[in-house]
Amino acid sequence: MSELASESFSTERPRTRTPSAVTSIALGRKPAEPGRDLPELAESIRYVRSLDKPTAAEVLRGARDSGRVAVQPRCGVGGHQAMLALLRELEAEAEPDILTITIDAHTRLKRFDNALRSLNLNPADLNGYPLVTHGWQRGRELNEAVRRPIEIRHGSPDARILFDVSVASGITSFEGGGISYNLPYSKAVPLADSLSAWRDVDAVAGELARGGLVIDRELFGTLTAVLVPPSISLAIGVLEAVSAARQGVRCISISYPQSGHIYQDVAALRSVAELARRYLPADVEVFPVLHEFMGVFPRGRRNAEELIFYGAMAARLGGAAKIITKTYQEAFGIPDTRANVDGMRLAAVANSSLLDFVTVDEERVGEELEWVLQEVDEIVAPVLDCADLQHGIVTAFEQGRLDIPFSASKYARSDIIPRRDPGGAIRYHSAGALPLSQRTLRRNRSQLGLSAEVDMGTLMAGLTDDINYFIRLFGEDNPSA
Repeated sequence: MSELASESFSTERPRTRTPSAVTSIALGRKPAEPGRDLPELAESIRYVRSLDKPTAAEVLRGARDSGRVAVQPRCGVGGHQAMLALLRELEAEAEPDILTITIDAHTRLKRFDNALRSLNLNPADLNGYPLVTHGWQRGRELNEAVRRPIEIRHGSPDARILFDVSVASGITSFEGGGISYNLPYSKAVPLADSLSAWRDVDAVAGELARGGLVIDRELFGTLTAVLVPPSISLAIGVLEAVSAARQGVRCISISYPQSGHIYQDVAALRSVAELARRYLPADVEVFPVLHEFMGVFPRGRRNAEELIFYGAMAARLGGAAKIITKTYQEAFGIPDTRANVDGMRLAAVANSSLLDFVTVDEERVGEELEWVLQEVDEIVAPVLDCADLQHGIVTAFEQGRLDIPFSASKYARSDIIPRRDPGGAIRYHSAGALPLSQRTLRRNRSQLGLSAEVDMGTLMAGLTDDINYFIRLFGEDNPSA
């Protein structure tokens, strides 16, 4: 997701059921115009029902009801046969609960001709699977090759075509939102455009739900993955969830990025149920999801695997319905299949009944939970009071009342300065223009031990140390030095 989107996207909804895929790939062949040959929604619903597999929503519900954490990897390659082989191997070797198709950068930015060109010349050059280019028939081949449901992960500010092809492929989980798949990655895509595009995605998901097929809509709380305060991640998740629910979405996964502080992570995950009760209709199922640590990963295998297991235990203790796993190769680039398998197997160990004796200090978790709920409410309440939620979100970002740290987008101020406190929890060194109360701000400063202004040199050195938190904790060399 590192490639920046600099262009604006039209908010005009493509013709009903017309966004489509290139259904055959031949060297030098020009792709068919996106917008043809998709089956009707009713046929896609019948297809999903014909599959001998649960939907992603059913897997999440089963995990929640059984008190275990569903395990899901990240994975995606350009070639169709390679993607088939990867999904089959991951399922056979690690038995994940949900599988992933990660989409390539060209498709994320709707550069379908570029995706086709790369696919024809060298599929290995693609950093994910170009589903729109391969086509929904090949999407169904992937679906039918494995017993687990599949989720699409991507990073597109306008995912309407990709979503329609995913639905036709029988995919039952789709990640992203108008804020979380724009501001962390896109440079100049207007927020109003991405919000409108994702409102259309959610409207189709709502139509599917009314037809009897519930699509899990996972919201990307990880954001920039760099020192994201829990209340920012959760506040963005709440706003995207409310928007999705208003379009008829009936299954929402609110994801949260592991901070690395056990009490803060457990509290943040447990807060999701209360936030759902406060802000969402009772008929919407909401599931907390943990993304294992997305920051600078240790390079030593033992250290990396300790961090992976630590994240899995945070997911278990926090009541997450699902965990998105990492591997011991994270510090070196895209992991190979063997490392992915090992990462899933290690995370799955946290589900063992032999670990029932592991508990967490409930008093400390309770204190963190109280504060994160307070901070989220102070951030989202003024926006939710707006008559037009989309306009309210856009205006709040313009004014800095909504913000995310270290954003790539010119539509976010990035005035927030997060820091780790002495125990490793992420606090607000500066909250920018967020509408946090003086009581909340004092608490953050107190936790950070701030009694005076910090000069810029000291602040930047501290931020670097905080970003490299686990490198320092494990005693590895500073990769930023």
